[in-house]
Amino acid sequence: MRKNAVLITVLFALIVTLVSVSLVFWEFYKLNKHQYIEHIFTKYGVITQIYREHQHRNSSEIMLEANLALYKYRIEKNSREESFVLQNGKILKREGFKSFDEALMFNPQGFYTQKVVNDLRATMIEYKNDIYFYIQTPTGSILIQDEELKPFRPWNILYTYTTIIAIISLSFFLILQKLRPLIRLRRKIAMFGNGNLNISFKTKGSDEIALISNELEAARVKIRTLLESRTLFLRNLMHELKTPIAKGTIATQMLDSQKQKDRFSSIFGRLESLVTEFALIEEVTSIDDKTDFKEYRLVDIIDGAIDMAMVERSSVSINVNANEKIFANYRLYTTAIKNMIDNGIKYSTDAHVSIAIINNELSFESKGQCILHPLQYYIEPFTKNNPSKNSFGLGLYLVDSILKAHNQVLAHEYDNGVNRFIFA
Repeated sequence: MRKNAVLITVLFALIVTLVSVSLVFWEFYKLNKHQYIEHIFTKYGVITQIYREHQHRNSSEIMLEANLALYKYRIEKNSREESFVLQNGKILKREGFKSFDEALMFNPQGFYTQKVVNDLRATMIEYKNDIYFYIQTPTGSILIQDEELKPFRPWNILYTYTTIIAIISLSFFLILQKLRPLIRLRRKIAMFGNGNLNISFKTKGSDEIALISNELEAARVKIRTLLESRTLFLRNLMHELKTPIAKGTIATQMLDSQKQKDRFSSIFGRLESLVTEFALIEEVTSIDDKTDFKEYRLVDIIDGAIDMAMVERSSVSINVNANEKIFANYRLYTTAIKNMIDNGIKYSTDAHVSIAIINNELSFESKGQCILHPLQYYIEPFTKNNPSKNSFGLGLYLVDSILKAHNQVLAHEYDNGVNRFIFA
């Protein structure tokens, strides 16, 4: 998820924006619908007035229909249809109220006026895209259809909402399109970090991402040039050193004194070993890709390491499943195990090393005293626990470099007189 944090943030912003706009338009739709209903409901006043006058004057049904027809109202006379409307229609608004009328009355004392209270109830109903008004009084009821009015239709709001959503979606789509080069750039940087120095960051364009990509391409070319120069220098240096070492070794055999012969042979032998270790270090640190990495059985690599270390088989105990496999560079990983065998035998009290798989990790155990310094001290070049030992202090440094090339680390723990080095 962290690898796609920018993309997730953009998508989250898009979702929040769409939800917010949708909620605003939903409230706007409800407000408009409510205002529309409130507006058209005012028509009940005309209907109730006509109906009230009809009741007071006791006029004919034809006269009532004629008065309503002037305002485009129609009385629903079909009792079955009226029942359908009342049972299945959607009530938009209902309001109960009282109307006050003054009537002229006569008694033996003379004429007088009397207020008459009429209880009315008006209900506005939507049924099959038509608007009906249902008027109820204590003396009767009537269902009237408004032939002009139609139910609320939010087409304008829907059109506006669709347009805004389309604009927002298009804007975020363009943003995502602009982010695509950034995603590709991240992948290329990851490939470059994994050792692929041939990857190209060069791109067309003049925006910020293109400028960053082209700057990275310039940096890649410089880094590749420096690495090639370094590799060429080290290889030429080691090649030039091997020639005088070989000549010195041959010349040593011509000395008359056996003591001097042994001394010079030891010196040139150590120099040759040092050049060999430098060559391995150079090879490890200059790995560009993993084309030489293949899947091998771990026991085969361990057997190769024992042969390379030239130690007795009885000095090494192996407790590794024969089916255990590893994806590695055979020569380098064999060298790392060989150095761990040499190190264990050299510093153990019984000249014995045990190799086992513990918790899916390769472990090297040997009896002896605990190392005097933290492991980080020993994986630095030219450091060792005992200067008198016949080594250059490059063994664990080389092992650590090889493990890093295999995406592993070297760890150490001490338990009950046993040093345990782990390939984790």
